[in-house]
Amino acid sequence: MKAIAPGKLILSGEHAVVYGAPAVAMAIDRSAQAVVMPHDADGVSFDLQNFDYNGSFTLRALRDLRLRVGDNYRLFREGRLGIRDVILKPVDLFQYAFILFLDGLHLTLEHGLKVQLFSNIPIGCGMGSSAATVLSELRAIGHYFRVDFRPDWHYRYSLDVENMQHGRASGVDSYISLHGGCARFQNGEITRLPLPSGPLFLVQTGTPATTTGECVVAVEKIFAQSKIWEDFAAVTAEFEVALVHNDFDGMQRAMRRNHGLLTRIGVVPPRVQSFIAEVEKTGAAAKICGAGAVAGEGAGIVLVVARKPPVELCKRYGYDIVAVRGEPLGARIVG
Repeated sequence: MKAIAPGKLILSGEHAVVYGAPAVAMAIDRSAQAVVMPHDADGVSFDLQNFDYNGSFTLRALRDLRLRVGDNYRLFREGRLGIRDVILKPVDLFQYAFILFLDGLHLTLEHGLKVQLFSNIPIGCGMGSSAATVLSELRAIGHYFRVDFRPDWHYRYSLDVENMQHGRASGVDSYISLHGGCARFQNGEITRLPLPSGPLFLVQTGTPATTTGECVVAVEKIFAQSKIWEDFAAVTAEFEVALVHNDFDGMQRAMRRNHGLLTRIGVVPPRVQSFIAEVEKTGAAAKICGAGAVAGEGAGIVLVVARKPPVELCKRYGYDIVAVRGEPLGARIVG
């Protein structure tokens, strides 16, 4: 069984959504895929093509890992362990997802299985690669075992897995990857919105030196009780109005304000700030699209809203740039 799930971009409201402010996010035409098939060997084999990894595990080993990850997460919540130490290796995340789903739905493994995972979504750059990969895995497993597709189950299990990696996942990545399209997200309430018309541009500024979880924790220490989240909410409301009315200039104005707020909370490295300042001088707008970074020079993906891509500027900074479009479909079986 083969399933795919799209990545995502947060158009407005990253970080703020964790504190109850709204965010607008959309699915993109980049996806993760999972293939589940019978395997001659006992247990479960995981083939992570992006990490050049292949290994097999017994169900007992997977259940031991689930308990260990759960204990690590409890220590993290108690402030006794860093979020980076909850999930130690990429394969751990997908093993945890597998056994959580298998045992949670009381499924029985009667023979060996092979789980192949691949993503063309940039990894570690705020585009929802982990959520998309987990959801493609869960969708393929559920279909393989002939479980009726229940979006609420898939959302809940995906969010549980995301918490192990990000500490306090907002749920945006999981929802958008599961359902596709574009939506406003606030405190679990969803309002569907139109996808932006025309291409947007993604600029790769380099893999962040800090994880999403580490950024969330760093911001929380200083801004958890701040009124700045009200400013984020106002910007997102402005962006939403512009999106609904297909107001290109309005979207750019809101994005510039959003970038200023992200800079204030300390998640936009100086070199990326410099790049965005030069983008704004051309009349365009840009901002980070994920957690950003609280150390180093790279901030993952920067979204540029412009009538023409800033190709020469990107060359000067050594950044790659590609066009991206919205994806109306969410996680689904394709073969």
